[in-house]
Amino acid sequence: MARRPFSVFNLSFLDIMSCGFGAVVLFFMIISAQVSVRADAENIDLLGETNRLEEEALDGRKKLVRLQTQVETRKTRMSDLQEEARRLQAMINELKDELAELDDSSLASRQSVEELQSDIERLEEAKKRLLAAGEDATKSGSRARTYVGQGNRQYLTGMKMDGRRILILVDASASMLGRTYINAILYRNMPDSLKLRTPKWRSAVDAVDWLSARIPRDAVFQMLAFNTTAWSVVEGSGGDWVDVGDGSELTAAVNRLRTTIPRSGTSLYNAFVAINRLDPKPDNIYLLTDGLPTQSKSPPSAERMIRPSSRVKYFTEALEQLPKKIPVNVLLYPMDGDPEAPGYLWRLAIDTRGSFMTPSRDWP
Repeated sequence: MARRPFSVFNLSFLDIMSCGFGAVVLFFMIISAQVSVRADAENIDLLGETNRLEEEALDGRKKLVRLQTQVETRKTRMSDLQEEARRLQAMINELKDELAELDDSSLASRQSVEELQSDIERLEEAKKRLLAAGEDATKSGSRARTYVGQGNRQYLTGMKMDGRRILILVDASASMLGRTYINAILYRNMPDSLKLRTPKWRSAVDAVDWLSARIPRDAVFQMLAFNTTAWSVVEGSGGDWVDVGDGSELTAAVNRLRTTIPRSGTSLYNAFVAINRLDPKPDNIYLLTDGLPTQSKSPPSAERMIRPSSRVKYFTEALEQLPKKIPVNVLLYPMDGDPEAPGYLWRLAIDTRGSFMTPSRDWP
């Protein structure tokens, strides 16, 4: 039997070579798979980072749009405020011109008063001679003071100066500076020297001067001013009754009221509490005000803009502190924006058997 010749390239060698190549191919396949997995993982991370950056960019664009909108809104608001400032400045200039005209007219009035003073003194001398001759004193002759106005301005009817104890109660809050809210706000921000010369406040003080000139010599009086608190205008009185006498205390009280600067809110509650401290109680109360109160015993805690219903509530609470059976005579200087004030103050005068007046702008 013949034997095959020996060859190194037999089946076993080829098997070994094939296995080696297969191992190399498998190795490269494994490496390629690992590289692909890692690449996919990195791509996922990069994709997430890209999405996050895109979201941040979108948020940034949204914020930019909001900021641009806010800038436009503020520009519009600034333009409106500048226009309002120009309008207010024009009103301030008009008010200053009005005050200048009032000063000129006041100067002319003072000159007229000086010219008439000699005639008044002669009349006073004639009156004294009549009294010395035993002629009965009339009611006007028993007064301690005289009031010199523009002619005979004594046409206020229905308001009597009765009783021995007379109380004059004057609203000295900031609203007494102007006849409208906008005027009151403008005057409130002006120097104190201008506040004392505002037409409304001067008219109220002149009315007090007119009333005080009608208090009889044998009476006693007290004069209280009030805003959020109440205080006596009669210096050194301690809030007690003061004899009228020769009228010097009345004159000093009126002059001190002229230097009182209206400020703050209005508490009729505290004003009526001050009346309760007088002993004995007044026979007659003369109340000069421009509307319903803006607070009760203390300022409201949260309400910045006082509503009409709140003012009525504060007025009702104040009435509970008013002593009973005392006539309240009201001189109202009405203010725009407080339409309910005349009705409630008129009701107060009627219920207490007093009187109610709304003086004209040129009185007294």
